[in-house]
Amino acid sequence: MKNSLGKLDELPRVALAHLPTPVEAMGNLAAALGRNGGLYVKRDDCTGLAFGGNKVRQLEFYLGEARAEGADTVLITGAVQSNFVRCAAAGAARLGMDCHVQLEERVPGKSGEYRTSGNVLLDRMLGATIYSYAEGEDEEGADRRVREIADELKAAGRKPYVVPLSPGHKPLGALGYVDAAREILGQIEDEGIRMDEIVVASGSGSTHAGLLFGLRALGSDIRVTGVCVRRDAAIQKQRIADRCRDIAELLEVDPVVGDDDVIAMDDFLAPGYGRLNDAALRALDMAARREALILDPVYTAKTMAATIQRAQEAGPDHGIMFLHTGGTPGAFAYSESLTAELGRLRAANKPGSVHA
Repeated sequence: MKNSLGKLDELPRVALAHLPTPVEAMGNLAAALGRNGGLYVKRDDCTGLAFGGNKVRQLEFYLGEARAEGADTVLITGAVQSNFVRCAAAGAARLGMDCHVQLEERVPGKSGEYRTSGNVLLDRMLGATIYSYAEGEDEEGADRRVREIADELKAAGRKPYVVPLSPGHKPLGALGYVDAAREILGQIEDEGIRMDEIVVASGSGSTHAGLLFGLRALGSDIRVTGVCVRRDAAIQKQRIADRCRDIAELLEVDPVVGDDDVIAMDDFLAPGYGRLNDAALRALDMAARREALILDPVYTAKTMAATIQRAQEAGPDHGIMFLHTGGTPGAFAYSESLTAELGRLRAANKPGSVHA
């Protein structure tokens, strides 16, 4: 395995996550969907570090490089309720570094709890210095502004390290999920699980691309379905393909991901980033009531909606894994709207229906 993953085990890394995370059967949800098993969840909401999530795996490589370079300050940009920003602030605190975070305006019309609760509250508790960026769909501009802040810190005698957002940088974060592919394959082999498909949120693309690359590099043909949460499928598919090529270059191995391997679905994207639709709301409700899995409105609720759809489309023997990427604190930032929408949904559903 080491040789097939090239330089993966040679690159700087810090231990932040509680690994391996569990793989659990979702028997209640399977039964509600009329299936006799075959549904699983990979619990990457259980990676620890300030509520955990997939970003903890990614930051092990970014902060590993930061520490190797002697950095004393970490900078990152993301949405107001960014899980990546929260985990970066936590990782910096764990390593004794300062953290400066920039919060981008990606979700229109939000105020109150959205700006003070959830991940924003945790950012403040973790001691991050917070900046704002008005344009939520300008990745290059957001990165540029963060680098300007880094230059100011450097001029003041600090040693800053920037975790980039936009493409065109070393895909260090994706390596966390190249390694997770190795972990997943070992678990399903040890537990004798048939696995045909893994469904994962696809936003920045690091988790989706890293997992897909890792599986193919290790000889697995498990389908990876990326669920678009920010961009349409055509744009996201190209982003993932590009990121996979970047991973191959970084690890100094031959490309292993073909165009047909990259699957992106945007069925549950509307009405846009950070905004729920009815299918995602139903999925959030079912996951909580059937499996005690807490999902967030931005990433995991839409990914669970896609998992449910794939489970209904595929045959009864098709093994499917939902990759739970965490994001739990974000649910609290939507508490008022979630309370109202869940009340509406539950009032409308009849007992005994698949979503009841």
